[in-house]
Amino acid sequence: MLLELIINNFALIERLDIRFGGGLNILTGETGAGKSIIIDAVNMAIGERADKNFIRTGSDKSTIQMIFRSQNEHLIKILNEKGIDLFDNDIIIITREIYSSGRSTSRINDRVVTTSLVKEISKYLIDIHGQHAHQSLLFPENHIDILDSFDEENIINLKKKVSNKYDELKKLENKLIKLCGNDLERERKKDLLKFQLKEIDACELKVGEDTDLLSQHHLLSNSEKIFTIMSNSYEKLYNGDGRYLSIMDTIGNIIHELESIKDLDNNINNMYNMLQECSYTIEDVSRDIRNYRDNIEFDPFLLEQVEQRLDLINNLKRKYGNSIDEILSYREKIFLELEELENNETIAAEVKNNIEKIKNEYLELSIELSNIRKSVASKLEDQITSILEGLNMNKVIFKVNFKNDIHQPDERIFTPKGLDKVEFLISTNAGEAPKPIAKIASGGEMSRIMLAFKTILAHSDSIPTLIFDEIDTGISGRTANIVGEKLAILSRTHQILCITHLPQIASMADHHFYIEKNYQNNSTLTNVHKLSENDRIKELGRLLGGITLTDLTLEHAREMIYLGNQFKNSLK
Repeated sequence: MLLELIINNFALIERLDIRFGGGLNILTGETGAGKSIIIDAVNMAIGERADKNFIRTGSDKSTIQMIFRSQNEHLIKILNEKGIDLFDNDIIIITREIYSSGRSTSRINDRVVTTSLVKEISKYLIDIHGQHAHQSLLFPENHIDILDSFDEENIINLKKKVSNKYDELKKLENKLIKLCGNDLERERKKDLLKFQLKEIDACELKVGEDTDLLSQHHLLSNSEKIFTIMSNSYEKLYNGDGRYLSIMDTIGNIIHELESIKDLDNNINNMYNMLQECSYTIEDVSRDIRNYRDNIEFDPFLLEQVEQRLDLINNLKRKYGNSIDEILSYREKIFLELEELENNETIAAEVKNNIEKIKNEYLELSIELSNIRKSVASKLEDQITSILEGLNMNKVIFKVNFKNDIHQPDERIFTPKGLDKVEFLISTNAGEAPKPIAKIASGGEMSRIMLAFKTILAHSDSIPTLIFDEIDTGISGRTANIVGEKLAILSRTHQILCITHLPQIASMADHHFYIEKNYQNNSTLTNVHKLSENDRIKELGRLLGGITLTDLTLEHAREMIYLGNQFKNSLK
């Protein structure tokens, strides 16, 4: 649900903060007051192309912020994958800043994001229907999904099975293309794989070998330095150099001198014992140093062998992987690939059989899906037609057109959604054959068509907030009453924001906002404020009778609000 809309420095709006409620939110106002500006702002907030021309004169940037409450699982999953947390477990704040330089920035819960991500999550939050915003109906490719949503409970699992079979079929067909490709290319591929296998196998790699070789190389290349240091260390520890006693001898002399006094004081005795331990330790270290020195190899030939082996391994790494593990994994992969190429005729025959099997399963499921769709389409046609007739489209004919002949299936019509290609057709005038909606319906008619769909699909539509703009174009009287009642019904399961100029629709409001244009300090400003019950009566009176409000007009307004409340109470 949309909780709050905050707009700063956008077109005629200096600062606007609207807090919406659940149910039916009605926005009214005089022509030119800026109702369309609010829709433009919302569109930009949810990812439409930013236009710096909307920045209010004298400002450097415009800011639009929308605060939603949602616990939609798909939406939360997308946000979690992007590392975006919800505020208070269910609050999502979308912010769009548009700068005079033409640059714009989008944020979700204070995290900078791409407009494509904003668009992706917005479809779970809000849907805007106005004279120029009926994407889902204007594009025929969306029609099959709209039809399916009408009976989603029976269609969704079958549709998923069809999609899975389609994916299986495409994978097998791609595999067959690789198996039955150009003979010359296949032989070249086999030669290359054989060469690569031979080159890797000839090296007889062992996991961890390169690490051991590097350690060995490091020792061999520094053997002279190691020998010199080890020799010097041994001489100083054990032998001395003629001018100075060795460390062992020096410590031995000290131990000998302390021995004569160690019994005089426990502290001296402790020192004596510690030096004894040191003497044993130094003797052990001296022996280890000598043994290590005596086993050092000065072997240029061995060093050369290690370097050659490392060069060979590094050469394989450049070709087949960054480590011995990766090289061996690559070897296993190309071994299987070569085996497949050498047995391609047998494998290809098996793949062809599988393709036929999966294709038959796909066709069987798709035909079953199509039959369900046609049954659903018949019901949808009747219900949409009935609602549209009640919305002053008396001569309307609505048809769901199935373009493909599923009983003579051509693989070119295979899709993840089945064999059907669906398009909605409509005729709004008597005697005219139904034609594609996008080519026939006017803006006002499109809004009413969308309202009809939303009324029928309310039980399965997961988008919580719907905005209707210009839904009352070309209607009045009883038709306007029916549109208002349909919106009231829809608002029991959705939050509705509706911009209207008709009192019949405004009388159904759960929350009524008035949009007005003011002139201050030589500038024009658009403001919105929520109407009290008394103000609602006056606004409906204005919509009924214009500028002059008579007692009769106000009484009529009170009666309309009363009747609207009675209708809404009957829905509970």
